[in-house]
Amino acid sequence: MERSEQELVRIEKIDRIREVCNPYPDKYEKTHSLNEARNLVDGTENVRIAGRIVFMRKMGKLSFVRIRDIEGDMQLEIKIDMVGEEKYDFFKKLIDIGDFIGAEGEIFTTQTGEKTLRVHSFEFLGKALRPLPEKFHGLTDMEMKYRQRYTDLIMNEESRRVFLGRSKLYAFIHKYLGENGFLEVETPILQNAVTGAAARPFYTHHNALDMECNLRIAPETYLKQCIAGGFDRVYEVSKCFRNEGMDSEHLQEFTQVEWYVSYWNFEDTIKFYKDFMRSLLMEIVGTTKIEYQDFVLDFGKDTWKRINYCEEMERVLGFDFLSIDDPLVLKKKIIDSGLYSEAELADYKSISQIIDFVYKRKIRADIVEPTIIYNYPAVMMPLTRRNDEDNRRVDMFQVVAAGTELCKAYSELVDPIIQREAFEEQLKAKSQGDDETMDMDEGFLSAMEQGMPPISGLGFGIDRLMMIIFNQASIRDVVLFPQMKDKK
Repeated sequence: MERSEQELVRIEKIDRIREVCNPYPDKYEKTHSLNEARNLVDGTENVRIAGRIVFMRKMGKLSFVRIRDIEGDMQLEIKIDMVGEEKYDFFKKLIDIGDFIGAEGEIFTTQTGEKTLRVHSFEFLGKALRPLPEKFHGLTDMEMKYRQRYTDLIMNEESRRVFLGRSKLYAFIHKYLGENGFLEVETPILQNAVTGAAARPFYTHHNALDMECNLRIAPETYLKQCIAGGFDRVYEVSKCFRNEGMDSEHLQEFTQVEWYVSYWNFEDTIKFYKDFMRSLLMEIVGTTKIEYQDFVLDFGKDTWKRINYCEEMERVLGFDFLSIDDPLVLKKKIIDSGLYSEAELADYKSISQIIDFVYKRKIRADIVEPTIIYNYPAVMMPLTRRNDEDNRRVDMFQVVAAGTELCKAYSELVDPIIQREAFEEQLKAKSQGDDETMDMDEGFLSAMEQGMPPISGLGFGIDRLMMIIFNQASIRDVVLFPQMKDKK
């Protein structure tokens, strides 16, 4: 490995540091975090803090240092007559930006209003061999931002804000759902039936059992089995995997929350989700109004706009699409109407794919304010309860804001006869060329045949929600370590 000149200088300094102390000590006892120290009153003594050096101004007998941790910065004042000539010389000659330092001293405020620690003593806590970059700019640095997230977190205050917010979001989810009677469970990532969502899976081979498996695309069917087993309110924060295209809103590996409640219908879930979102936003950002791209989204309204999916699609298409069960017929009618060309529809093989294509471009894309989309076609949702008045429709809703789907929820299908028929329709769609269909899940059907109460469930992606809350243009900006293509 070829080293830069700066790295070689820093490596040489390590040998000199070893003559005085261990350049990588095993611990340091802190009394306060940097944020806590900044809130102490002037004159507080025996304060011990630590962090990475991100700025230094070394002078003759007085120097200033800024150290950082994930939550904040703190200025240190280091004087030769306070720490001694030998320690001050060590500091000036051997310590670099990027190194770690621990310091003990007294809190005061400078004439410029900067809360500062007057250092009485310090300890060296770790040498950084690589210098920190001066700044991020342009496409090259976006690549570095995702590949070296640790550097991004050191240098970029916005990234620290986003990922601290993500940690707070996880804590809130567990707290809020726990306070509302939900129990957290874990379901398998390795599965042997593709169910829970319309998506292409990743496949792998289980050597010990000598069988093909797929990585989980959703935890839904296992969580419902927990309901069958007696859990009345259950949830999971789950890693899911879908072998699909990448764009600003999609990664193949993502984090999803799903919850299920016995004896609720989807209207109960709408009410709970609205309360959940209001409470979440107040906890994370202190307001129910958030800016995303060029929009202001208000999640605090008592009444959210509603759109009837089937009625709106019928208006867009100009005909009764629910009466059509042949994808070729549906395509022809759409082409004849002039809405889309044959080439634009060529990649969509099944009824559900064609309907979804039109919906996303003609309805969802134009939605700005938080909106409840409900009354979906049954053909698109094989795990959803059929509407009592029209079994071609399902009791389901999504919340969409700024053209982005935030959650999907429904009254769950618990009739095993209809569920089996729905799985058979999925197999039919698969035979027509739709590779995002579900398998026949006999384990799930067995649980349903054991008997299930009325259920309503909801799922949402944490990554996409983070984009909305923190006004981030790309999903990679809210995932600590997004998958990247190998460098050749």
